[in-house]
Amino acid sequence: MAADFQLPIADEQVLSTLNADGSRRWLSPRLAAGSLHRRRLITAWVLIVLFAVLPWLRINGHPPILLDVMTRRFIFLGTVFRPTDTLLLAFLFLSIFTAIFLLTAIVGRVWCGWGCPQTVYLEFVYRPIERFFMGRAYGRKGIKVAPWRLLGMYAAFVLVSAHLANTFLAYFVGTDRLVGWTLGSPAAHPTAFAVFAVTTGLMLFDFGFFREQLCTLVCPYGRFQSVLLDRDSLVVGYDARRGEPRGRRRGDGTDAAQGDCVDCSLCVQVCPTGIDIRNGLQMECINCTQCIDACNAVMAKIGRPPGLIRYSSQRCLEGGTPRRVRIRLAVYLLLLVGFLATLVTLLVLRTDAGLVQKRTPGIAYAVLADGAVRSPLHLRLDNRTDETRRFEISSTDPLVVLDGRTWVEVAPNDSGDLELSVIAPAGAFEKGRRRFAVRVIDDRGNAFEDEVTIMGPLQLPRGGAS
Repeated sequence: MAADFQLPIADEQVLSTLNADGSRRWLSPRLAAGSLHRRRLITAWVLIVLFAVLPWLRINGHPPILLDVMTRRFIFLGTVFRPTDTLLLAFLFLSIFTAIFLLTAIVGRVWCGWGCPQTVYLEFVYRPIERFFMGRAYGRKGIKVAPWRLLGMYAAFVLVSAHLANTFLAYFVGTDRLVGWTLGSPAAHPTAFAVFAVTTGLMLFDFGFFREQLCTLVCPYGRFQSVLLDRDSLVVGYDARRGEPRGRRRGDGTDAAQGDCVDCSLCVQVCPTGIDIRNGLQMECINCTQCIDACNAVMAKIGRPPGLIRYSSQRCLEGGTPRRVRIRLAVYLLLLVGFLATLVTLLVLRTDAGLVQKRTPGIAYAVLADGAVRSPLHLRLDNRTDETRRFEISSTDPLVVLDGRTWVEVAPNDSGDLELSVIAPAGAFEKGRRRFAVRVIDDRGNAFEDEVTIMGPLQLPRGGAS
């Protein structure tokens, strides 16, 4: 029975990277070096240089972007955010996502084809290396490749992947720490070296093997386009009204009623995700414009105007008139303005220090011999400046006395914990709680107040601790 079993064959193509029997369809797209490709090439290398240089730049003594998980810091354009700045971070990310929605609704998936690191590095670094080493064997089956070519290609892949891994890690650990790790022995920092090795392996796997499948199988952006795009969004599309019926030109005068599409399939051969743009808007299309360059070159050869495949909207490609007012854009724009305004307001009102009350484990309170109540208080002070600051706290409540060390010295852009006790009369508590304000003043004279809460008895017990 097992020997007679056969995999079912799909009636039609399910994904552009799969064959009918479910096996991997390996893609080796041809290069269409037209005007749009030249613009993408310039854009790609600007982004590559920016990605490599950005961690080494400094704004207010900090890198422009740093996601320092080890010290729990997030730096964006020189501003340091700490875990206590959750509201600021929330509006920052809401602004970024809303801007992505707005741009997608206007210009479609231009990010995928022009700015996504997956597209940029695959199409303008790894595939050019592959074309260089493979030579005439690139994209052709049955041609034997010299071993030195394969060895050289994979050696180049490893070097590029290692560089990408180092640059990628610089956004998470900082260049200073990364340089120390790179110049030191791996035995001195085995965990960091393991992270680097795994990251390099993932880069090599992605760009050397998985490739376009990251876009077609993993990345959710293509699946979101059904809700992010509308019929007036900018897409790369085929003008079926002009191109159909398609067919090769015979030149004998019998093809007068034929469309401009000569069915050369170059638009399919150059597509990095293997789709046929003539089948309409598809999830796998990343708007890379390779099909536009290829088709325009063919149109020039047969004396037809360019633009059979072009940037347009679904409505215009079907002969409709684009809408001037789009509710979707207005909603996205209003949300973006609101989020940005809130973010700017929070940044302007942001102080150089912050106070957060931490939960204290153990006994919530104790009743002293004289009937007073002692409650623990755990405070965390954030220093958001680039200098070491000493903070002193005091109570603004005349019924509350702070007992213990009331000052803490905090390093630049760091946090410091202060644990002390609070003594208050039992009658000061309402429903087992006492809420009061503490005043924080630093060694520069800057002060602010914030409220904290301590626990106490619902009813005064006759003695002992609770």
